[in-house]
This record gives sequence, structure tokens and C-alpha cells, in this order.
Amino acid sequence: MVKLKDIAKECHTSAATVSKALHDSRELSKETTARIKKVAARMGYVPNVYAQALKMKRSYSIGVIFNDKTKDGGLKHEYFSSVLEAVKSEAESHGYAITFLSPDPSHKMSYLQIAKFRNTDGVVIVSEKFTDPEIVELVASSLPVVTIDYSFSSATSIMSDNVEGYIKLVNYVASLGYKKIAFIHGEKTDVTQKRLSGFYEGMKECGLTVNKDYILEAVYHDPKSTGRATKKLMALSDRPDVIFYPDDISLLGGLTALGQMGIKVPEDIGVVGYDGANISRVFRPQMTTYCQNSEALGREAAKYLIEQIEGPEAYIVSSHSVTGHIQEGGTTIKKN
Repeated sequence: MVKLKDIAKECHTSAATVSKALHDSRELSKETTARIKKVAARMGYVPNVYAQALKMKRSYSIGVIFNDKTKDGGLKHEYFSSVLEAVKSEAESHGYAITFLSPDPSHKMSYLQIAKFRNTDGVVIVSEKFTDPEIVELVASSLPVVTIDYSFSSATSIMSDNVEGYIKLVNYVASLGYKKIAFIHGEKTDVTQKRLSGFYEGMKECGLTVNKDYILEAVYHDPKSTGRATKKLMALSDRPDVIFYPDDISLLGGLTALGQMGIKVPEDIGVVGYDGANISRVFRPQMTTYCQNSEALGREAAKYLIEQIEGPEAYIVSSHSVTGHIQEGGTTIKKN
């Protein structure tokens, strides 16, 4: 194995100078750095990452907490798989690997203890019950933590624009002429609460009245539950003229239910999804939906965590919003 002293001998310099060149030290000229790197590459030098990790007191490992309890969620769900893939890709581009931190079923170890046991340099919390005492303990610790879609005062957060997303959606369908807007939302979570808040705010901005009978709860990613909720809405004497669904997959249950009742989309009623899953674009007609930027969420989370790991002295806790966009599809129309 080629060592620094071997490169130093070949370059007629010291091992310390070789080390500075390989780490792009500003103490050396660009010409000297380039010359030493060229010799190192020709000799087949491979850095000892383990020795570097020991020297820097880092494992170059990022812990990821992902515990999604929604029906048919988890890694199978396109939104979360996209977020996680972006976390992985960004981390690897900086020389870090990711390690999933699973809850201990025996409750003998907390998330913080598991993170320390795995020797992680920091943790990204993608999905979990953020009020869980174990999560609170982890965030309050000295270990660098970044959260997605939940804000703590002591940790950097990367937020999808759930409130603004629904404000935009309400304004969009109102601009098409829809007035009686129903909202079938998912289970009660922090994200759901933000979406409800955005919905109510959007209705207020547009001068529209919220009909309490139009607000129903279903299950994320579960077409059967949204199908049942759709039939309840259609059984009302005063039907809505457009329905918002928890996500693009659950919208399919609404379409099935409406089809069984002989109700045409978008001629008789409009339907709107959320997430911007691939199915929303390949389905015909293309779905009207709100596309979340899941890739940016994961990328930003990994980026800010690594900044904190590598420069803790200058790091300032912050919150960052990732904006999505409306996909204007054929499941809504301009009303007269």
C-alpha cells in the first residue's frame, strides 16, 4: 500500500507537505498541489478513510429515522422513497453513508442511545411521532439533528409547504369557478393539521364558506377509505362541486366511487390530489394535484446536517421551506 512518505520521497518533499496537498491546503500553491496529486494518482495512492475518520473523530455515518405508520406507507410510498433517496445521494456525495435507526422493540435503548451505539455523526428524522419523548430527547442532545416537516427550536428543520400548498390549491380551484369545496383529509398528524390550516386559510382568502359536512377524515394511501368518504359526500342533498383528496393514490378510490355512481369527472365534479406522484402524470386525464418537491426536501436535510457536523462552531439552527407547484390537470375544468 502506497503511503504518504512514499509519495514524499518521489516528490522530494516532506510527508506533511504531501498531506497538505491532498487536503487542498491554501498554504501550498496550486501548481505544487497539482503536481503532488498527479504523482499520488500515478502511484495508486488510496487514502485510509478509517485513519481519517479517527483523526477527525467522525464515523462518516448519518443516522436516518423513518417510521411511517400510515396505511401502505413506508418505503413503498413514492414520496418517502424519493426523500430518502435524495438524503442518501446527497450524503454519499460528501463521503457519508446512511444508517437506518429503528426503534428498539424491547425499549432497552432510546433513539439517542441507538444513534450513539451506531456511532453516527448526526441524524435526519424523516418520519416519526415528533412528540415521542425519545425524539424530544434526541433533538435536545448535543448530537446534530435535522427534522423534515416538523420544527423544534433547537434543531434545523426542512419544511414542505403544506400550509401554502393548500392555500394555493383553494385559490386555483376557486379561480376555475368552484365554490363548494370538499376536503377528505388523512389521519390526524402534524402534516394533516397544517394542510387543514392551509385549506381554511385559502377558503377565507377566497371569500368561500366552509361546509362542515364537506370535511371528512379517511386514511392516507387507502383508496377504499376515500371511496367510502366520497360516497358519503355524494349522498348529501347539497353536493360539493370539487373534492380534495389526501394524496394521489387515495384519489383513485374517489374516481372509482364516482364512476360506480355514474358521476363524470370533470364534467359533473372536479377532483384534486396531493403529492405529485408519478401516477398523477401517467393517469388519463392527468390529475390536478399539488406536486411536493420531495427530492429537495431530502437533499436539503442532508446538506444542512453535514454543514452542522463539519462546522459546529459556526452553525446556526434554522428553518427552510421547500416549495412545490400546482399541476394543472384534466380532473378539473373551467366552470361557467
